[in-house]
Order: sequence, then C-alpha cells, then structure tokens
Amino acid sequence: MKEISENLKYDRRSFLRRTAMTVVAAQFAAINSASARSEGTRKRASVGNESKNSFGPLKQIDAGVLNVGYAESGPADGRPVLLLHGWPYDIHSFVDVAPLLAAKGYRSIIPYVRGYGTTRFLSADTVRNGQPSVVALDAIALLDALKIDKAIFAGFDWGARTADIVAALWPERCKGIVSVSGYLIGSQASGKTPLPPKAEFEWWYQFYFATERGRAGYDKYRRDFSKLIWQLASPKWNFDDATFDRSAESFDNPDHVNIVIHSYRWRQGLAEGEAKYDNLETRLAQAPEITVPSITLEGDANGAPHPEPQAYAKKFVGKYEHRTIKGGIGHNLPQEAPEAFVKAVIDVDYF
Repeated sequence: MKEISENLKYDRRSFLRRTAMTVVAAQFAAINSASARSEGTRKRASVGNESKNSFGPLKQIDAGVLNVGYAESGPADGRPVLLLHGWPYDIHSFVDVAPLLAAKGYRSIIPYVRGYGTTRFLSADTVRNGQPSVVALDAIALLDALKIDKAIFAGFDWGARTADIVAALWPERCKGIVSVSGYLIGSQASGKTPLPPKAEFEWWYQFYFATERGRAGYDKYRRDFSKLIWQLASPKWNFDDATFDRSAESFDNPDHVNIVIHSYRWRQGLAEGEAKYDNLETRLAQAPEITVPSITLEGDANGAPHPEPQAYAKKFVGKYEHRTIKGGIGHNLPQEAPEAFVKAVIDVDYF
C-alpha cells in the first residue's frame, strides 16, 4: 500500500515530464500562432472541420447550494449517464459523446461544474469552495434534484476525480464509472509532501496559483492561460479557435477564478476547507478502494498530470479494465476520441 501511495504521489505530478523550460516558453509564444500547428497533427478539429454537433437549449435546476446549468441528450427514460468535465474545459468536451450515447438509448446529463458556464450559487454567502469532496457532493445533489437513483459516472480531470470519489463514498449511486487517468483521489497531506526539484517544476501552474500574482494573472489572462493548458495537455490535438472559444465562454462565470484558485490552494494545504466536510476528506485520505464496475482510460499523448496505470490498478477491486487510446490522444479524451469514450461507457454498463 505504501508503494502504491508513493507512486501515486509522484506520478500525479508528471504534468510536463517530457517537456523542458524551452518548450514551455515556446508554447507561450505560440498561443495564438497558426504556424505553431504541425501539418502532421490530427485534423479532427482543424479550421473548417470543427465538430458540427451542438447542444440544444440548456436547462437549469436547483441542486444543493447551486442552480446548475446542464445539457441533456437522449431519451428521458434512457439509462442515465452523468458526464463530468474538468479544468479548464467545459460541457463541450462531450458535444460529440452525447449524440453517440443518445443513439444507443442513453440519457446523458452534462452539468457545468461550480464556477463554470451558467451554474450559479443560490446564495452570496456560500463559500466558494473547490475542494474535491464538495464538487462530488454537487454531483450527488444533481442526481437528487433530477430524481435519479443511480447513474453511470464518466469524466476526465476534475470530472474523473469526482467519478472516483462518488464510486468510493456513495457506490449505491453509481452503476459504474469511466475515469480518464484512473484513480485520482488524493489528500492535503499528500499535496504537502515535497518532491525532487524536477517533479516540483512540473507543478508550475499550482505554484503560480499559490500567489496573489497568480490569482490576478489567471483572472486577467484566463483565456490565454487556458489555451496554453489545452496545448500542453493535448500536444497533438490541433483544435481550432472556434472550438476553444466555445468552451472559453464558460470561464466568464463570476465564481470561476475563486473556485479554481481555492481548489488548487486547498490541495496544497494553503487554503482552508469547510469543517462540515472534514469527515469526507478524512475518508478520502485513506485512499479507499473502488468496488463498482470501472474502466480507466488514458490517451497515448496525455501531457497533463496522470499516474501510470500500474500505480492504481489495485485500487479498483470490482470488475475492471484499463484501456490506452492510441493515435495522439491527449488529456481531453472525450473530445479527442469520442468513439472510444462512448464505447467505454457502454461496456462498463454491461460489465
């Protein structure tokens, strides 16, 4: 168990393991440069060839402390799937996934996470809290509001972490999970553990967010910053400006910066959480096993922090399978490889 824990601690800090400082600098210079896009990269979302899919009118519902904005696709009586995005992405990561699931009879529900899009807090007095257990509670509250007893949870980045947490703490609400990058449950204690300098360098954006300059910089340049993350996390995904801009609108949410900064500062032990959630975080700090049917996915060109599959495989003690998706697939796997993501959702349903 100790060896697995140490592997997880180190592997989750592998954001730029194959990059150097010169690459980061070059990416900054290339944010808005079309010439930076290689002719050899995939053209799924290149100019003039972006996805033609779109969501219909969004819905809003009061759920817990939020009024949640969400897209819905598929038959109302279909088997429910909760599709969960991460940072800095939004519901459009699933814009090609939802119609494929609908065609198979699934009811997809795709919510904006707190701090994104049309999701709003019901009270100005509610703490703008981004700690992982609270984001997972939002998902449970949404199921309750929609009167859904159990669903498949599928996501990446923050969304994968939420799926893992729900499966670990509330398995009775979870038919199964699809988790990109596997087991992402962590704790403040693990976040405080110092690592070798190279590994610490790979967390550059979290050190930036730990400062007030970082907060102000992210607020001022949130679109440029997010586009850089997209490029570093999915180095072979040649997304176009229209694809990015469609998602970037969700970062204009008035609570976005507060939620993002609190989330990353909390993980480093630099921001307090709320005491009423301490019991949940204590349980999560024990790295609980996941018993529900699970499929983990990884893109073969993921540049974002992710543990190696062998580091977390034993955390999934129910029916389980790992799949590496090839073809230059990066961090935003549902948008870059929607067919593979959909296949995982359907397969986990029939495990």
